[in-house]
Amino acid sequence: MEQVHDLIPPWPRSTIAVSAIAALELMLLTIVAILLFGNPVLSHFTSSAASAATPPKRTAAPAAKKELLPRNQISVMVLNGNGQAGAAHAAADRVQSHGYLLGNVGNAPTITPHSIVMFRPGFAGEGRRLARDLHVRIVRPLDGMRPSQLLGAHLVLILGT
Repeated sequence: MEQVHDLIPPWPRSTIAVSAIAALELMLLTIVAILLFGNPVLSHFTSSAASAATPPKRTAAPAAKKELLPRNQISVMVLNGNGQAGAAHAAADRVQSHGYLLGNVGNAPTITPHSIVMFRPGFAGEGRRLARDLHVRIVRPLDGMRPSQLLGAHLVLILGT
């Protein structure tokens, strides 16, 4: 009977031996490269990761707070949303007594449960000031009305029930 090693031709054995030697050389070269170049590369990646993790310093000055327009330059539209006759005119008198310009006075299209001060874009501070003057707790951006419907008013006071 023939021996098993005699059945395998010589070229596959030599190919396996050469591949094993090449793999061993590759592992040795990888270890040498890590020892030589590993520390500088690691310190570079560590420093770049640390700089990326820290928030950038602000160099620009913070935006200046917008000055509020004086009350006598703010026009207020007063709408009655509670259904009581004369409520809008009484509120309009209160608005004028605080120094605001009076815009249109009329009825709101629907009954609202709470009084609301609404403001046009750019007049949020003035809207909060009017609400504070009249003890209104809800202040919102203009909603449900287009600026053209305000007839030039900056703020809208809608009286609730």
